[in-house]
Order: sequence, then C-alpha cells, then structure tokens
Amino acid sequence: MKVGTIIYIHKDNIAEKFRWYAQQGFTNCQLSMPLEDLDEAHAQQVRQAVQETGIEITAMIGVWSGPQVWDFYSGPQTLGIMPIEYRYQRMQDLICCAKFAKSIGCQNIATHLGFIPENPQDPIFVSFLCALRYLVEEYRKLGINLLFETGQETPATLLRVFGELNAENVGLNFDPANLLMYGKANPVDALDMVGRYVKGVHGKDGEYPTNGKELGREMPMGQGRVDFPRFVAKLKEVGYNGAITIEREIAGDQQLQDVLAAKAMLEDIIEKLG
Repeated sequence: MKVGTIIYIHKDNIAEKFRWYAQQGFTNCQLSMPLEDLDEAHAQQVRQAVQETGIEITAMIGVWSGPQVWDFYSGPQTLGIMPIEYRYQRMQDLICCAKFAKSIGCQNIATHLGFIPENPQDPIFVSFLCALRYLVEEYRKLGINLLFETGQETPATLLRVFGELNAENVGLNFDPANLLMYGKANPVDALDMVGRYVKGVHGKDGEYPTNGKELGREMPMGQGRVDFPRFVAKLKEVGYNGAITIEREIAGDQQLQDVLAAKAMLEDIIEKLG
C-alpha cells in the first residue's frame, strides 16, 4: 500500500500545489477541482504538473452543483443524486467530471451519491437505481470507474446496490471515518462485508454522532475512533494494495500539519505490517 493525499485546486495554483506535495514526499493523490475549472486549459495544466512531479492521480473527486447540507435532516434532501429535483443536473456534472478525468489519464471518480434508502421497495430507491444504471453505463463508455464514497449508507445497502447494478466499473472509495461519523458501521468490521469492492481508501479519522441531527466530528488521525493498525491490516487481509489517501477537512496551516502527521503515522503502520 502507498500513502497519498487529496490535492485541492483553487483558481490556477495547480503547478504550485503539485510541487509542494511532491516536496513532502507524496507520490500519489486524489484530485479535487471546482466544476467551472473542468476544461481543456486546466486539463493541460494538470497533465503538465503530473509530468513534472511524477505524482499519480489515483482518483478525481466527483463534484456536483446545487445545495449541500451535511447533516441528517437536510442531507437526504440535498446531497448526491438522490434528490429528484437536482438529479438530472448532477448526473451531467458527474459525466463532466468523468470526461475531465479521462482527459488527464485518471480512471476513477469518487463521490457521495447521497442517502441511499435502506428499503429496496422505496420508490426513491427504485428511481435512483434507474438513474445510476444510466450513469454507470456512460462511465463504462468512457473507461471510468464510479467509486461510491462510504458514509451515508450501511454496508448492507451498498451490497444491495452493487448486486442490482452487476457492473464491473463500480466500487468503493472506502472512508473509515465517514462510517463512524454517519453512525453506519465500524469500519474494520465493514470490510468483512464490502472489502471486495474497495478500489480506493481515505485515511481519515472521526467520532460517532452524539445527537440525531449532526454528523460525528472529524478528528486528526489518531485522535478519533478509527483503529488504524487494525484497519490497515484488514485492508491487506481483504486484498487491497492500493493508495490510502489522506483527507483532512479543515483549511490552512493546521490542515497541512495534520496531513503530514497522518502520512508519517500511516507509513509507519504499513512498514510494520511488512
């Protein structure tokens, strides 16, 4: 396994960001860019930055437009492609992301699809599956994998969706902290259920929710409830040998410090596992 991080691009700081992370010893990343920058001019800058630094882009973060409220009350009505009123535009947004990913030589899009219902007979679940089948087919034509980021649904629900899709170009971007922060599962145990679908992993830590409205808190790695030695060992057990991409959802100097501390921690765990 190898350790990477998310590179967040704002404006035209592509070359600068890639150089900084390369200087810190990162060899791979997931790339996050705003929708308005997903054009050929920025694709050329990304390709040049990759060539100069040697940093591999293992996945792009699939972004979508419209309102986004990350909690348990408004989240189901605003996130991903679950809300019918935003679904068409967001599917176009995600197809735009896939085309950009193809243009920079990246095969994976990782995104939250929304709060997928537990009940397979729920009419929203049925319509969601129809839309998702279309999106997955469009991705297949482009040679792109669609990776569901874990958190907003239980592992059992994910198994149900993968079974319904029966498609080779879908998988998981497994975020252990999100499973805790949304109160859906213990991440180590969840790998026993869905480990065979993991095609990407986030290195992030967090806590369980303390009330029924707000998500649990994200934490610096090692200060939350994710047991990273057991988690990385379980990843190895289920056959995952790809990147663990550090995510720290704050901004500024503290974010960079926490990312570098997480890098050292994960590299030590991986080394000890052999």
